[in-house]
Amino acid sequence: MKKKSLALVLATGMAVTTFGGTGSAFADAKNVLSTKKYNETVQSPEFISGDLTGATGKKAESVVFDYLNAAKGDYKLGEKSAQDSFKVKQVKKDAVTDSTVVRLQQVYEGVPVWGSTQVAHVSKDGSLKVLSGTVAPDLDKKDKLKNKNKIEGAKAIEIAQQDLGVTPKYEVEPKADLYVYQNGEETTYAYVVNLNFLDPSPGNYYYFIEADSGKVLNKFNTIDHVTNDDKSPVKQDAPKQDAKAVIKPVTGTNKVGTGKGVLGDTKSLNTTLSGSSYYLQDNTRGATIFTYDAKNRSTLPGTLWADADNVFNAAYDAAAVDAHYYAGRTYDYYKATFNRNSINDAGAPLKSTVHYGSKYNNAFWNGSQMVYGDGDGVTFTSLSGGIDVIGHELTHAVTENSSNLIYQNESGALNEAISDIFGTLVEFYDNRNPDWEIGEDIYTPGKAGDALRSMSDPAKYGDPDHYSKRYTGSSDNGGVHTNSGIINKQAYLLANGGTHSGVTVTGIGKDKLGAIYYRANTQYFTQSTTFSQARAGAVQAAADLYGATSAEVAAVKQSFSAVGIN
Repeated sequence: MKKKSLALVLATGMAVTTFGGTGSAFADAKNVLSTKKYNETVQSPEFISGDLTGATGKKAESVVFDYLNAAKGDYKLGEKSAQDSFKVKQVKKDAVTDSTVVRLQQVYEGVPVWGSTQVAHVSKDGSLKVLSGTVAPDLDKKDKLKNKNKIEGAKAIEIAQQDLGVTPKYEVEPKADLYVYQNGEETTYAYVVNLNFLDPSPGNYYYFIEADSGKVLNKFNTIDHVTNDDKSPVKQDAPKQDAKAVIKPVTGTNKVGTGKGVLGDTKSLNTTLSGSSYYLQDNTRGATIFTYDAKNRSTLPGTLWADADNVFNAAYDAAAVDAHYYAGRTYDYYKATFNRNSINDAGAPLKSTVHYGSKYNNAFWNGSQMVYGDGDGVTFTSLSGGIDVIGHELTHAVTENSSNLIYQNESGALNEAISDIFGTLVEFYDNRNPDWEIGEDIYTPGKAGDALRSMSDPAKYGDPDHYSKRYTGSSDNGGVHTNSGIINKQAYLLANGGTHSGVTVTGIGKDKLGAIYYRANTQYFTQSTTFSQARAGAVQAAADLYGATSAEVAAVKQSFSAVGIN
């Protein structure tokens, strides 16, 4: 990415300094790095760090707004103040750096700008240390934003439904929200229409309907699948669900049962005894874990799984055994490693549904729960049988509750790679024949040594391992499952070391890999983070954790350089 120097500006009584030093103490003298990275497309900053303001003694929000007002020229805000151009979404404390983290949403005349979120870190003495996230530039100059003529939101929904071409039963009532939307070089008002459904195949579509013309500008499906092949049928020809089926949580006594998983291994299961039945409801963790049976239908969540003797050894039980156990192990990994209490860090329940559809060859996070197909027995076996698959999908929920990376293009590929990284780390945590392959336990059950993706060698399955080889088309939401291979290779090199594309990387181990990416994803990545911005965020995360001159920081830089991300 091109780099330019930020101008020296003096306004509102605050100096916006250059990036020469680290300034006041930040994370007990673990230095914040001096970084300035511009977004190549819009030519405005996407990640800056250093002693950006000096100590001000002000509240964090005021520090951020003062800085942005002083740097309006760099961010191309025009005549509007920072207070009119951004709204505070969240203010939280960061224990690692003893700083305050302020998350922003860019707005134009009160309308949010799609994908334009920012995150700022302010030290306890009121010094701005990091500002991450691209800002949509020159909105005052966009002719289409001067056009106040707009169709109704209901009309935008109708247009999206017509384009969809089917009439599904919606899981959530369709809605249309007005945004400022950057469509290539053109910026306009657009309704963002969300269509969330399960039949005839799962979809959580976002449509972008131009507000004045009704034109479809963009659309993509944000159902987070483990693979981009979602062509297997979802049928509703199974018997109707029992009217007495239990869907809601049960009240009872905590018990420990056993069951055999998809690969035939025996696992202990936390269950709940209610009446004469044992339910796959785990109340022993900070988040309750539920496992449901869809009975080969597409109704969610299905029936809460029940058993008469607390021994889940039937062949039909296997998918539920693994879904329940592996959801618990994923929770345990995040709790033990990062003290994270479930996907939202606030104890959200973890819901899984197995036996979804008829021979359904996929698994997905639908925005509120996990869903697993049985596979067709040839391409896939039951998809809940892979702990890396479950860790992958639940990590999509972690991302949704932190950086909320948009599931398209580079941010979407980064989203996928983060799920592959942590799915793999959950597999190592559980320590049952762990490796750096994705989905090897459930993909092509009749063919040994096969997998969906490889982090160590993405090219093995046709995925790029260097930025110069990236996919630039529009399929698969801009190649989210393909270009993830670039970040996967970078992550593998960071953990294990090696030489790639002439660059030698000194490995730092998988635990530090996880620590750096968790911090980057929760503290520095924003909705539209590019690979270049991801590098800057990961480098700063390593500096926060291990120091600016540490071997870990050097290794992060080496690993990104090895895959062509500078």
